[in-house]
Amino acid sequence: MIDRIALPTGVELDVEVAGDPSHPSMILLHGFPESHRTWRGIVPDLARDHFVLAPDQRGYARSSKPAGVQSYAPDRIVADVLALADYFGIDRFTLVGHDWGGAIAWMTALSRPDRVNRLVIVNAPHPFVFQRSLFDDREQRQASQYITAFRSTGFDAWLAEHGLDTFLGSTFASHVVEAIAGEDKAAYLDEWSQPGAMTAMLNWYRVSSIVVPPVDGPQLPRPILLSAPFPPVTQDTLVIWGMRDRALLPVQLDGLGQLVPRLTVEKIDAGHFVPWEKPDAVLAAMRRWGI
Repeated sequence: MIDRIALPTGVELDVEVAGDPSHPSMILLHGFPESHRTWRGIVPDLARDHFVLAPDQRGYARSSKPAGVQSYAPDRIVADVLALADYFGIDRFTLVGHDWGGAIAWMTALSRPDRVNRLVIVNAPHPFVFQRSLFDDREQRQASQYITAFRSTGFDAWLAEHGLDTFLGSTFASHVVEAIAGEDKAAYLDEWSQPGAMTAMLNWYRVSSIVVPPVDGPQLPRPILLSAPFPPVTQDTLVIWGMRDRALLPVQLDGLGQLVPRLTVEKIDAGHFVPWEKPDAVLAAMRRWGI
């Protein structure tokens, strides 16, 4: 069931709601360039014994698309997550995130350990590890140059010239094993064609403070983030990683246990969009972990 929910953060989100509200609560956050449909192979099983919320986050599909890049700052999206939990009277919850949804999940867990009971991350780098790898690992730096492209307003012009169908084939479908066709293709094109959707989705990249150095060229100053102590993630945390991810390389797992003391890692033979490619494997990893 999809509910339209108005939040005090000023946005309305379409939210898939499943399961019995008396069961333990879970919030599932999708990444770029998807929607709640990221979890379509996972929600039905989780809903047997959990109360599950899977929103279309701000800027995506038919959820609100507020104007301005700053409307997509991470703290505003974290506020959406907490407001969504409040709307349903949920105090503590398990938070699950993939890609950008995982980035928000890391931030929410770090900033509000009183609300996030357990954390599940699917192919989403820890902010410290990601920033460090962009400076210290040439392969990751090269793999992340798409971020610089997405931040450029010239990318909007490229989209206008080439169209969403080309974007799907070159930027999204190339990262999954099976071709996107039929109902899936129609659904993605419909979501991306909503007024203002592509700009809003790209604004998540444009407002981010992550520094992406050029592959070869003048070295940028290292962010202060990398020289200061970074707080640990205190929750029990499951990181599920598709090891054939060509955008976020396995280096993202290096040293992660030092920042996440209560860490479990499950590696899956899949690409970046592992919840789309192998939902059964993601679900099995979550169940083994005790969800």
